[in-house]
Amino acid sequence: MASIAEKELTHKPLKDEIYDALHRQIIAGKYGPGDWLRQEDIASQMGVSMTPVREALDLLVAKGLAERVPYRGVRVREVSAREVVEAYGLRLMLEAMITREAAMNITEGQISKLQANMDEMDRHVELSEMPAERQLSREFHASIAEASGNSLLIQMYTIVSNAFPDWLLYEALYRQPELVSGSVAQTHDDHTAILEALKKRDADQAVKVSLEHVMESGRWLEKYRDIPSNLLREQEKQVSHLYPNNKKMQGNPSI
Repeated sequence: MASIAEKELTHKPLKDEIYDALHRQIIAGKYGPGDWLRQEDIASQMGVSMTPVREALDLLVAKGLAERVPYRGVRVREVSAREVVEAYGLRLMLEAMITREAAMNITEGQISKLQANMDEMDRHVELSEMPAERQLSREFHASIAEASGNSLLIQMYTIVSNAFPDWLLYEALYRQPELVSGSVAQTHDDHTAILEALKKRDADQAVKVSLEHVMESGRWLEKYRDIPSNLLREQEKQVSHLYPNNKKMQGNPSI
């Protein structure tokens, strides 16, 4: 069981400090799938009361990193290969749908918000900063969902993005730190391509580069998390009708 040093706390509201510390530990692999996050232990290690710990654990559950087991407590979420593949397929479908609608409805203010997000991501390039990089990347895609203007799609995307275990991809970076610089650069290039297509209100191009970006995550799942490639390719075939001009797309791994 991992311990959480007090020095990891910052100056945010206490529940957010605890959430950030646990988030870092999970992504770094110090808490593995199925490990219990015991309120008493965490409160004791941090020198805080149970209330903010409980609130932090609620945040972890809400964001898909942990699961609450009735009468037992909270543990790091265990994800089967089937669940990963199902979430991957749903994310492909929703990413295409929200990006197309965002290209038609996005405002200048929302474009500025996406650019500010990218500028902030560019300042997080070290291995120790990958939890912040992950959060910013999630916010980038959530902002595109918001720009779609479709409230139902936004709700669905929130559910699916929390179900998609992207923290497993970031954990791979902690196991192989030499991948960090390439991953950060590729993500920057992908997000730049998506944003440029949205600025031009080019829906077909926006869908194309967005799907390429998600499919690159699929390559990571295959290469670094041993998710069967045939299952991932099957999910990609299921959304082939969403490809602009029905062209199959290729990509290199990134997060």
